[in-house]
Amino acid sequence: MSLSINPRAQALKVPGIRQFSNQLVNFPNAINLTIGQPDFPTPISVKEAGIRAIEQNLTGYSHNAGLLELREAVNNFFTTKYGFSYDPQNEIVITNGASEAIDSIFRTILEEGDEVILPAPIYSGYVPVIELCGAKVVYLDTTETGFQPSAQKLEALITDKTKAILFNNPSNPTGVVIQKETMDELVHLLKDKDVFVLTDEIYSENTFSGEHFSLASYKELRDKLFYIHGVSKSHSMTGWRVGFLMGPFSILKQVMLVHSYNSICASLPAQHATIEALTNSKDTPEEMNVEYVKRRDYVYNRLVEMGLSVEKPNGAFYIFPSIKDFGMTSFDFATKLLHEGGVAVVPGSTFTPYGEGFIRISYAYSMTVLVEGLNRIEKFIQNMKK
Repeated sequence: MSLSINPRAQALKVPGIRQFSNQLVNFPNAINLTIGQPDFPTPISVKEAGIRAIEQNLTGYSHNAGLLELREAVNNFFTTKYGFSYDPQNEIVITNGASEAIDSIFRTILEEGDEVILPAPIYSGYVPVIELCGAKVVYLDTTETGFQPSAQKLEALITDKTKAILFNNPSNPTGVVIQKETMDELVHLLKDKDVFVLTDEIYSENTFSGEHFSLASYKELRDKLFYIHGVSKSHSMTGWRVGFLMGPFSILKQVMLVHSYNSICASLPAQHATIEALTNSKDTPEEMNVEYVKRRDYVYNRLVEMGLSVEKPNGAFYIFPSIKDFGMTSFDFATKLLHEGGVAVVPGSTFTPYGEGFIRISYAYSMTVLVEGLNRIEKFIQNMKK
């Protein structure tokens, strides 16, 4: 007998983002613009709350759904800011980052042969989770609609095999925020469809102008919508691994069981730190956004001056310029840029085939790094045009 592993697991590949960031060990002088991780430190009071929890020996298990105090803080935060509410007792689960929330949802709702619609280009981490469940990904092309998901195009993709659709708002990799008018149209379409709706709004606190509208605020979707969030981006707590999952109790009780068998609960010191983040450090995202806007405007203006076609993002901390004029695949362009230009970016093809022809630049880096990186990109492009 020969040992074998799940062929779906065997088919997994290193994410495109990491393929380029991992290469940097061989290019010690390169500028890294690949990773979507805030360069700000976790707020001092949040770190101190985590330290106090450790010092007070609050290092055991919590309820599988997370500390009730934290679930109450989560509900208060989103009720105050976005006007929707979930019952902390049975409609909120604290997870090991937003990623574990998404994994637990899909492992709960998906069956062999189901289809999940993803507006594309989109974060690449969703696809393997869906395929590991035996489901199929169907892409909604947004490249011709300013990266806005068209309700008309979405309707044409829904079949009797469609189990769910997932939205990422603001978007990774484009930084685009779904417009209120577009959201209204999507809700009008989906409210009568037997389709689960997942909305990953991990970047909602990084919305730079105007008001962030959430799909969770639409009562028409209440009985089939999962809301996913966390403090990784909003409070620069990526390594603390705390996510929030909200949804109707009738379904969430099963998701919570999947979560509990997968990881039992989120880290207890991290949960205590997150209570502090959502109560006494609520203004942290706005403080970081002041700097992000400066960086966004600088990077956008430089790219436009270089002659690149690009949508000006209004959220997250990514920008997604087109490199179609160079007649190269995004992977080849990014490879050449790293080897010859000394800058690491992420090829658009990482974010589904509909990202081909673009590159993703993260501006979650200091202005000093961004200035040098954009100077190198400009020199690289000038040489390419010769």
